[in-house]
Amino acid sequence: MRWQGRVRGTGPWASLSAAVPILLVLLTACTSGPPAPGPAPEPTPGTYWRPEPGVDWQWQLSGRLDPSVDAPVYDIDGFENGAAQVAELHRRDRKVICYLSTGAWEEFRPDAGKFPASVLGKGNGWKGERWLDIRSTGVLEPLMDARIAMCAKKGFDAVEPDNMDAYLNTSGFPLTADDQLRYNRLIARLAHAHGLAVGLKNDLDQIPELEPDFDFAVNEQCAQYEECDAVTPFIEAGKAVFHAEYELEPARYCAESRRLKLSSLRKEYALGPWRRTCWA
Repeated sequence: MRWQGRVRGTGPWASLSAAVPILLVLLTACTSGPPAPGPAPEPTPGTYWRPEPGVDWQWQLSGRLDPSVDAPVYDIDGFENGAAQVAELHRRDRKVICYLSTGAWEEFRPDAGKFPASVLGKGNGWKGERWLDIRSTGVLEPLMDARIAMCAKKGFDAVEPDNMDAYLNTSGFPLTADDQLRYNRLIARLAHAHGLAVGLKNDLDQIPELEPDFDFAVNEQCAQYEECDAVTPFIEAGKAVFHAEYELEPARYCAESRRLKLSSLRKEYALGPWRRTCWA
């Protein structure tokens, strides 16, 4: 608990008349029950969970959650899973990452109606999803803060913010690399303000600039596109890179994954419970 005030005297020997009221107040406080809880302490910078390179993980965003996978890290949908699912994984000694889309609007989310039409761009290739105008931070910051607060309330350890590279796509807005840097750093600050670690999703070109702001990385298909060397700043900083391939067999990339110390999985595009690792 952090105390906000203090009693001030006039010197080391304050007068008895001044001390008596103070003593009465203290005696009253001692007999009137426990004090009201104070504000929650702010997280200390640098104390967020930081997974190490090579740690195994499970990524499941669809289907009924299977908590039995023998992996120390789980990445699951933040809206579709509640505090009970997170607590169950914690009982199994798992760290749990909260998947959220922070760069695209999803019509099927419960807060979809809070996004004004002015920030909705073109489709991002997934049904019911549209890129967001990440320049509109006055609109998006409170919405994303509420989402991240939801993750914290449910007990998650970290956030995986998705669609973090709109500037490289046909979004419907004239987004620049600087726009993306500002927005990605905003998301990282929001996560840290809620005491959560945060991962950089894809956005390979900006890794050298953004690595200090993030606690790990999540990458899709860097082996298929021969881009895995781009994630090495995270590895060199002692931070995990959670990596998934959808089309390549593990034999095609596992040797390179071991060399680079990536946490690699073979997954199906639906991201259900099924997975294959480089160790199985």
